[in-house]
Amino acid sequence: MTPAARIQASIEVLDRIIEAARHQGPPADRLIAQWFKDHRFAGSKDKRAIREHVYDAIRACGPVPQSGRAAMLGLAEDNAELKALFDGSNYGPAAIQPDETVADDGIAPDWLEDRLIASGVSQEEAESLLTRAPLDTRINRLKVDGALGDLPEAGGPIEGLDALRFPMGTRVEDWDAYALGLIEVQDAGSQTACLAVGAAPGDTVVDLCAGGGGKTLALAAAMQNSGTLIAADTDKRRLSQLAPRAERAGAAIAETILLDPGKEGEALSAWKGKADHVLIDAPCSGTGTWRRNPEARWRLTPDSLDRLTQLQARLLRLGASLVKPGGHLTYVTCSLLDEEGKAQIAQFLDSETGWNAATPELPFGRPHGHGIRLVPHHDGTDGFFIARIGKAC
Repeated sequence: MTPAARIQASIEVLDRIIEAARHQGPPADRLIAQWFKDHRFAGSKDKRAIREHVYDAIRACGPVPQSGRAAMLGLAEDNAELKALFDGSNYGPAAIQPDETVADDGIAPDWLEDRLIASGVSQEEAESLLTRAPLDTRINRLKVDGALGDLPEAGGPIEGLDALRFPMGTRVEDWDAYALGLIEVQDAGSQTACLAVGAAPGDTVVDLCAGGGGKTLALAAAMQNSGTLIAADTDKRRLSQLAPRAERAGAAIAETILLDPGKEGEALSAWKGKADHVLIDAPCSGTGTWRRNPEARWRLTPDSLDRLTQLQARLLRLGASLVKPGGHLTYVTCSLLDEEGKAQIAQFLDSETGWNAATPELPFGRPHGHGIRLVPHHDGTDGFFIARIGKAC
């Protein structure tokens, strides 16, 4: 493909992504993969260039752009080399016309930028949410005793964690170390959230929103495969991913419980008041994950955010009911919006007696309300809010 043809292909992919964002359709990575499947003539260099153009354009646009062409024109505004490819050549984009619509730049849609500002997120912190993320891995101490050994590529240690960081795009999934369960792909912020739980061998721990089980595996390692570990979620597809992952990682204590939405308490009744630790990695807006999913900021609406905050408050009450006297609840969101983090914990502590903030010492983050906030700008991690609260004896 010519460079101009790659631009036109990127425009076509962006049109699909914009349409999906407006109607809650498939995510960008799936749509990109489908386009490549439908256009097998595209070579590996073509695919790499198209993917980079698409994600660069998504990051460059604040509000949802009017079209893929408007998004690419926005990206080309300050890039003469890119703008020159709008030359009307065969298979390339049409020449730029006077007064053509160009997508607006910015961090996010205006209402969402306002929420970030109200949550104390600075311009530099907000901009860091749209940078490109490295690839972090956790060394699995259930299988690794001592040094990890040689890897196909050298990774830098992450201070404060038993982890290695590699450049973005490193294909660790192709390595023997990954296939053998010696390493797990996990952002340093997510690993930090697992540290906050304070799980130890012999404990009873409930991972209330386990999803695919990434944090469950880290908890099993912290518990040294000793104790009781419950991984619960309402998403059958994601929860089903845990069993093969646990087998590869050697995590032998994880028990899965599929929850019925709205009736979670019934399925977890046997654990009421018995858990040493409960982890709630709550469903959230994902504002802290824009480095990996930049189009997510186009999908969020005020109404969907309100629904999420209501769900988070309900999950907090549910999780609290499982904690035994003297135990702890760790509440985590990959969001920098205060209504999903700082305000949730403040409201819980104001309304519930017998609970107190028990903020742990962590290798990353800054105090924020009754918890800790992690931001790419300061910590090099995804954005997180982490709070740990204790139940009185």
